[in-house]
Amino acid sequence: MKHLFWLFALLAFAVRAEITVTDDGGSVLHLAQPAQRIVSLAPHITETLFAAGAGEKIVGAVDYSDFPKAAQALPRIGGYSRLDLERILALRPDLAIGWASGNSAAHIEKLRAAGIPVFLVQPERIDDVAKNLERFGLLAGTAATANAAAADFRQRLLELRARYGARPTVRVFYQIWKQPLMTVGGSQVITDVIRLCGGENVFADLKPLAPQVTVEAVIQADPEVIVASGMGEARPEWLDDWRQRTTLTAVRRDNLFFIPPDLIQRHTPRLVEGAARLCEQLEAARGKRMQGKDGR
Repeated sequence: MKHLFWLFALLAFAVRAEITVTDDGGSVLHLAQPAQRIVSLAPHITETLFAAGAGEKIVGAVDYSDFPKAAQALPRIGGYSRLDLERILALRPDLAIGWASGNSAAHIEKLRAAGIPVFLVQPERIDDVAKNLERFGLLAGTAATANAAAADFRQRLLELRARYGARPTVRVFYQIWKQPLMTVGGSQVITDVIRLCGGENVFADLKPLAPQVTVEAVIQADPEVIVASGMGEARPEWLDDWRQRTTLTAVRRDNLFFIPPDLIQRHTPRLVEGAARLCEQLEAARGKRMQGKDGR
């Protein structure tokens, strides 16, 4: 009887160890046990895996996987849009986590054809960060850490929504780059961040994630706030080029703001930090309304 007890216990454990989860592409992934050798196919995935407690299980990551500091020492497997398939195969991963809109579909299919399980994510709402933390924790067997991180993220979002969600609407133009002039569409997570802060993306009706627009279209939209990201920690010089467009409400009221791209353009737990900065900026713009229409 004792032997039978242990046999049933082992079988029960094996059943519990099996993992079945559906990714954002609609594919159902089955793992016999939590992944032990993970390759990350996008920088934001690498960062989120670390936050989910799975950093030690990452055996390869794409270029620009630079946060946290430990991620900088990971073996490189190319860029997210130009994966080095030979390097990935050499690392013998038991799971690859990819970015549906960022990775090449052909590369993803080749990985699957080689027998590597692939889990795709496509975050479109800020709440998806918490969901991905939980799913990564499930896949890597680090659910306790991941669930705690997700709960903390959701609590911080709840606080921001309570403070800013019902504030008077602020029309926002978010600028990714100058040449070509690029913004964010309605299904991009940054639009959701703007909405969280009581703002309205003036180009939310555009379907592409990062559409190109014209200066004339921005002038016609007449945003009350212009927010830029650029490429690094420094405010991009081209943000102040808008000062030449004196008819813009954002210019007249000096509502030209900057947020470091790593805090708002990556779908990671740090997104809530970028959201907090944006909310403060939009609140500052509301305050300038009290000074008069043109901020004088």
